[in-house]
Amino acid sequence: MISRQDLELVEEKTLAPHAQKSSLSRGRQYPEAEHPYRTVFQRDRDRVIHSSAFRRLQYKTQVFVNHEGDYYRTRITHTLEVAQIARSIARSLGLNQDLTEAIALAHDLGHTPFGHSGEKVLNEIMKEDGGFEHNAQSYRIVTHLEDKYPSFKGLNLSYEVLEGVDKHRTRYDRPGGDGEQYTLEAQIVDLSDEIAYSSHDIDDGLTSGLLSFDGLSEVALWKRNLDKVKQNFPGLNREKMKYQAVRQVIDEQVTDLLIETTARVEKFGVKTVEDVRRCPEELAAMSNGFRTEFLEMKRYLFQNMYRHSRVTRMESKSSKVIQGLFGLYESNPDILPTTTREKVKNRQEPVRRIICDYIAGMTDRFAIEEYEKLTEPSVRV
Repeated sequence: MISRQDLELVEEKTLAPHAQKSSLSRGRQYPEAEHPYRTVFQRDRDRVIHSSAFRRLQYKTQVFVNHEGDYYRTRITHTLEVAQIARSIARSLGLNQDLTEAIALAHDLGHTPFGHSGEKVLNEIMKEDGGFEHNAQSYRIVTHLEDKYPSFKGLNLSYEVLEGVDKHRTRYDRPGGDGEQYTLEAQIVDLSDEIAYSSHDIDDGLTSGLLSFDGLSEVALWKRNLDKVKQNFPGLNREKMKYQAVRQVIDEQVTDLLIETTARVEKFGVKTVEDVRRCPEELAAMSNGFRTEFLEMKRYLFQNMYRHSRVTRMESKSSKVIQGLFGLYESNPDILPTTTREKVKNRQEPVRRIICDYIAGMTDRFAIEEYEKLTEPSVRV
């Protein structure tokens, strides 16, 4: 049997000197005995996958609400795509793939039902009570809300995974609060998230009809790769053409990221994890020219897809559902489920935050069904 110590030795021999080694983790908030054949980051990855919050991502919106079709990406398929891209980048850069994957799998646990529209509604409702932000909620889930272990709340993840989950806070508001850079593995996940959702939203946008091949010709990054597909595979049908163009857009982004990140590591003379943390700039990045094209593609998606009438109409309906549920629960906490009602009764936290946590954890489907049960007399409760 290959032991944990054997795996840690493999890391020492094969990973880049500035990669985060499992044996050098800063540890967990609550000390635990090491596992005989899994490293600290492998255990973190497994705990995320087995969490309730991870399973609920299956029925949470990416762009299209779950009932609009089986083809479209959900929050869980997006998460898996981020993990795949991030692992590929980590492998090519000699970084710790297990740490990278654990962060990637946990990065969206805090998303509400109905995607970013749900987040905006909850943030508005909670503006006088600390607000709501999905990255902060992801951190709250893995450190507090998941409650399956006898000795602690949360998942008791390692410091390195927690700071990666906390990736969108400012440099001076992280676990430890010392203003350090993140590990390179965490930086990679942040960019992999951008690459995954922008590229795959084009796929879903074309499938749904919200985007068109002609309209996307305005986007240099897309047009260049679509032209390559047409040149290399003349006569290809549109479905295969779309798939191949999206595939090449991702490949071009990842390749640029690998080249630029490698150049930055050399530029700053990075040799250790401590060098990564002390670096004056983040090391994972796209080149300036390519970043300009990437941002152009994101702007096009925002204007033509995320603000499309079909999407905004669903946002309007989802806003009504979340606002309605919050008002009903706040006015009558007795209609909350038993475990949530107990939290309210025991005053473990402010009532509004307890209700916010409960709604944020809902899937699209459950939120809609719950709203109908509480507002439509003809629907059984």
